[in-house]
Amino acid sequence: MPDNRPDDPERNRLSGRLARTARVGANLSGAGLTFAANAMFGGDKGDERIARSLAEALGKTKGPLMKVAQMLSTIPDFLPAEYAAELAQLQAQAPAMGWPFVKRRMRAELGADWQDKFASFEKEAAHAASLGQVHKASLHDGQTVAAKLQYPDMASAVESDVSQLKTLLGLFKRMDGSINPDEMVDEITDRLREELDYKREAKHMALYGAMHIERDFVTTPEPVPELSTDRLLTMTWLSGQPLTAFEDASQETRNRIATMLFWTWWGPFNEYGVIHGDPHLGNYQVTGEGSGLNLLDFGCIRIFPPSFVGGTVALYRALQADDFDAAYAAYEKWGFQNLSKDLVEVLNVWASFIYGPILDDRVRSVADGIAPGEYGRKEAFRVRQLLKERGPVKIPREFVFMDRAAIGLGAAYLRLGAELNFHELFEQSLEGFSETDLAEKQAAAVKSAELD
Repeated sequence: MPDNRPDDPERNRLSGRLARTARVGANLSGAGLTFAANAMFGGDKGDERIARSLAEALGKTKGPLMKVAQMLSTIPDFLPAEYAAELAQLQAQAPAMGWPFVKRRMRAELGADWQDKFASFEKEAAHAASLGQVHKASLHDGQTVAAKLQYPDMASAVESDVSQLKTLLGLFKRMDGSINPDEMVDEITDRLREELDYKREAKHMALYGAMHIERDFVTTPEPVPELSTDRLLTMTWLSGQPLTAFEDASQETRNRIATMLFWTWWGPFNEYGVIHGDPHLGNYQVTGEGSGLNLLDFGCIRIFPPSFVGGTVALYRALQADDFDAAYAAYEKWGFQNLSKDLVEVLNVWASFIYGPILDDRVRSVADGIAPGEYGRKEAFRVRQLLKERGPVKIPREFVFMDRAAIGLGAAYLRLGAELNFHELFEQSLEGFSETDLAEKQAAAVKSAELD
């Protein structure tokens, strides 16, 4: 891929951060005033008013902070229900930038003759989100491609919004310190910075293609290096139907799609210690009549230490055997600190929910009678209440995207109405598992993808 110039004007700039901070701060000030008023005057609907005001403020900021808010709303054990419900309504689809902007950006990335490098390039964006937009194009060899173009000054916006994030978290006093989010914030920040590095995303894309090479039902895009830069990612265009288009398909078809989803997610995790950390339904497409999957968007990929994956398996075995001491050791292996018997008992409440489907050796839904958007909310509320009595607990950073992705996958199963023996599938995914083998496979894969 072409290298960006050393004097790149869009690197993280102080002027850009200051301007962004002023804009975001002005939007958040209204939410802060609402919080202050409710803190003084209270009322049964106080939290709902704060949450609504906060969502309105974030909806005006666009960019990274809005993306973080959307992300937080999908981690059920992080936010109280009132906040999660409001933030979940923030739209990922942002207004697209116009053609004059696109021409300037493409010229900056590929040079004055950029249009000559494509046989066609659609002026209207096929998709626009908080950090960039995608245009459909074709190459001179007839190949159809997607050109993902990042909005300007996103590096400055991220650094500004990271500092604003801490202000945002200060509004969540209702949590009463039950969860210490420091490492969670650091984890989200690192992943957000990585999302701006399109060269890294291209490597993630290649990594997933290699990990799924023996699963012919999974298709990932292929990057086009000569038409990609730090802020432009050109890749093969994939077409398919959304998961929601199959909600009324036969049970057999829905189960087949859910099984493919299982292997697309759990396969790389148990074999390589890698997960796709964005559970958005739009990142999956179904091909044929439910015979294949397209996996999209590789900005948010988490590569775990092999010991973390080992802890995941150890906790599964501990819950199977109802072995409290083994569960305690598994949480420590995961990175939980300063544990006590009381805290482990609380953590087991959440773990029993997350692991429930794979512990139960029968054909079943992932959660009976639960709407996709409510998956995990009831259990998270109970855990927070218990932590207020027995906590706080500091959540290790690796836990964030594991938790988020598992919840997102469960919600997808619910949308499909899938009925599977999840226990049987999970046991199959563990055949031959060892931390040593995983570490070797991960090291080889990371080296092959040139990821540091």
